[in-house]
Amino acid sequence: MASSSGTTTTSSGGSYPIQNSGSEEDLQQLMDQRKRKRMISNRESARRSRLRKQQHLDELATLLSQLRKENNQIISSVSITTQHYMGVEEENSVLRAQVAELSYRLQSLNEIIAFRNQPVDFGCGFAEELYGGGGGGTEFVDEFMSYVYANQPILASADMIQY
Repeated sequence: MASSSGTTTTSSGGSYPIQNSGSEEDLQQLMDQRKRKRMISNRESARRSRLRKQQHLDELATLLSQLRKENNQIISSVSITTQHYMGVEEENSVLRAQVAELSYRLQSLNEIIAFRNQPVDFGCGFAEELYGGGGGGTEFVDEFMSYVYANQPILASADMIQY
C-alpha cells in the first residue's frame, strides 16, 4: 500500500493523508510536540488557576479579619451604650424618687399654708376677740407652724449631694 506518490493510511478507523517524504517518526515527533505544548499550556493554566484561588483565599481571609475587627468594635460600642443606658436609668430612678418626695413635701406645705390662712374659730364666732382683733389667730398658727417645722424630718440621700 505504500507507494512513492502518496497514499492514504487507515488507522483506528479513520483515514489520514500521509506523505511519503516524511516518515512516521516525524509525525510522531509532531504529535509529541503538540502533546508537550498542550501539557505545558495545561500546567500553566493550572498554575494560574491555583494562583487565582490562593489570591481569592487571601482576600477572603483579609475580609474575615476585617469583619471580625468591625464586629468586635460594634460589640464594644453596644456594651458601652448599654452601660451608659443603665447609668441613665439608675439616675432617672433616683430623680423619680426625689420628684415623688418633693411633690409630697409641696403638698404638705400647701396644706399648711391653706391651714394657716384659715381664721381660727372655736365654733363660738368670736375668734377675733380672743386673739387680738384682726389678726385672725396668727399667734396660735405661728406657734403651730414652728412645732410642725421643728418636728418635720429632713429626707436626703447621698445621691443628692454633689461632690
